[in-house]
Amino acid sequence: MGKIKVTELKDGELVVIEPKGNFVGGDETDELRDTVKQYSDKGNTKLVIDLGGVLYLNSTALGVLISAHANYAKRSGKIVLCQLNKNLENLFVITKLSLIFDSYPNKEEAIASFA
Repeated sequence: MGKIKVTELKDGELVVIEPKGNFVGGDETDELRDTVKQYSDKGNTKLVIDLGGVLYLNSTALGVLISAHANYAKRSGKIVLCQLNKNLENLFVITKLSLIFDSYPNKEEAIASFA
């Protein structure tokens, strides 16, 4: 545990999570799922996932993001992404996930998108 940095803003109303490394369906992916679930269970509706430190996501990790998105959407919440590298950007375009997730060049813009 502990690869994911979490920052709570506005008393936890807005949460920024910053995973790092490769997400290929192992413990790191479980940790991402558990971290998102933890905030979702608390009723959080504004989540920024900063992918600046993520090099690779496989289909399992994408599945975690998709189910997180569905969970937030169901509760009138929203997940936005930021700092996708070129590979991740291409992956999101190819899988059409770029139509589901709003993504921003940096954390500041991602946070501002909730204003």
